[in-house]
Amino acid sequence: MCGIVGYTGSQSAIAPLIEGLRRLEYRGYDSAGIALGTPGKLFVQKRAGKLSNLESELIQTLPSATSGIGHTRWATHGGPTDRNAHPHLDNEGKLAVIHNGIIENYTELRAMLEARGHKFESETDTESVAHLLSDLRKTSHGDLAAAMREAVKSLRGSFTLVAIHADQPEVVVGVRRNSPLVVGLGVGENFMASDVAAFIDYTKRAVELGQNEVVTLTPTSVEITDLDGNAITPREYSITWDSSAAQKGGFSHFMLKEIFEQPKAVADTLIGRLSGSGDIVLDELTLSDNEIRELKKIVVLACGTAYHAGMIAKYAIEKWAKIPVEVELASEFRYRDPLIDSSTLVIAISQSGETMDTLMALRHAKANGARVLAVCNTNSSTIPREADAVLYTHAGPEIAVASTKAFLTQVIAVYLIGLHLARIRGVMDRSEVKAIFDELGELPAKIEQILETVEPLRALTRNYTNSTSVLFLGRNVGFPVALEGALKLKELAYMHAEGFAGGELKHGPIALIESGTPVIAILPAGHEHGLDEKMLSNIQEVKARGAHVIVIAQEGDEVPGAEHVIRIPKSLPLLQPILATVPLQVFAYEMAVARGNDVDQPRNLAKSVTVE
Repeated sequence: MCGIVGYTGSQSAIAPLIEGLRRLEYRGYDSAGIALGTPGKLFVQKRAGKLSNLESELIQTLPSATSGIGHTRWATHGGPTDRNAHPHLDNEGKLAVIHNGIIENYTELRAMLEARGHKFESETDTESVAHLLSDLRKTSHGDLAAAMREAVKSLRGSFTLVAIHADQPEVVVGVRRNSPLVVGLGVGENFMASDVAAFIDYTKRAVELGQNEVVTLTPTSVEITDLDGNAITPREYSITWDSSAAQKGGFSHFMLKEIFEQPKAVADTLIGRLSGSGDIVLDELTLSDNEIRELKKIVVLACGTAYHAGMIAKYAIEKWAKIPVEVELASEFRYRDPLIDSSTLVIAISQSGETMDTLMALRHAKANGARVLAVCNTNSSTIPREADAVLYTHAGPEIAVASTKAFLTQVIAVYLIGLHLARIRGVMDRSEVKAIFDELGELPAKIEQILETVEPLRALTRNYTNSTSVLFLGRNVGFPVALEGALKLKELAYMHAEGFAGGELKHGPIALIESGTPVIAILPAGHEHGLDEKMLSNIQEVKARGAHVIVIAQEGDEVPGAEHVIRIPKSLPLLQPILATVPLQVFAYEMAVARGNDVDQPRNLAKSVTVE
């Protein structure tokens, strides 16, 4: 959600702050602001709306400052106004705070602080922290880090906080609790941000921060402590991608670029995952073979697009490994007293590794004795750190809010998990595992083939720009694909879209069909259970009621009655989601462009949902 940047060094702070905020625009926001570390009284400027609104205000002569903090806000407490934008100040104008997350006890804090004489200027929960820090700094002999430690002890909720004070403008202090914050290590300068993308132009050296750890930056030092002031040794790691990966590279939108990066992302996620003897190699998987054999069930936890990857996991793992799989919305999981124990493996799927609903569900699962395996795209993020094991995908940075390549690599990851479980549990032998892995290895070239022939689909999409609703049909493993196609269209085109299991049409959804309604159907691969024939019957049912039918079908499959057929290469039936999803991504993208929407930053949405 909110984007956070902090800088202290020898150069002007404006460029690192503004460039950092621009790199974090993908997270979703509705206002932006900065505070510069000027002695005596901080310079603060903030504006509602896009970052360009703030930049236009900064054209005026700016004070010289070599430190500062910047923020893009996604509104929670208080509307998206100039007054509610971050940073927030104490009454002296000397201390500024930026914040990601929610302070749950802010009303009590505000009442206490107002009783002490503090005057509030905004409707936010964040401002209470600025006033609290101001008081605590005075009782901590001017030590901002000490004040931050004391403040955090009295705060409830999930948050990242970053603060600066005019009396020591070169010092930037931050803390995280259930919300992302990472440090960048430069030469004569240091950085703080909610995502490494903010400082990737300046350094590839980063330091991860744990729960309730307070970090103090100066141009030449990084100090980390726990809330009792005990020193913690920095845990440094290298960023493996460069700034070009976070640029559009000639594409009109990040989303389109990321759609076309999918062949490489899938290939990278598969690299090194099959040993010479035919076993799946999952280096980050610490579960022993005996533990895997003793599992009684698997529970997959995820939200949004990742939830659809989890649904595909159920089909693959149950078929290959013969173990029951439940798929749960992470946001609902811990509120129904789920039945899990030490014989349960929980698979938590999150692109960012910071999805708050999934993190809290993970903690609930661990508290009840389950082992947790994370599937994640972001190294050293919270969910992998708290899981018992992790399988990293290699999608690279995904900037567009609507997920594309992260989704495909999540599906690849759960396929690998399914094959590994099947091999260890003795359900499949090495030759069977290798045969399916070889089929996985052909998917990048097949995705490339789809993308090379995508222009007719883009032109076709524009015919439906004025439609009010689009329905998606799938069966078996095609059902989660239908749900994902509908979600993408909702996110990007701001139109009604629903995904249905084909067999459910006659149980209610067919009432939605009227003359001209676009219906996109995913024709099942192969002839298992006669599902292809059943879907063809579904197509005839909606056509008879006036629908315009677009069918995603394998090369060579007969599709009578469809107005349009989008061809994808042949694959194993369980692997079809990887290929069938790509045209649906393009359809949603093109529909959004045709309707004049902001493709990379859809309204009301954030890339990483870091609050419950």
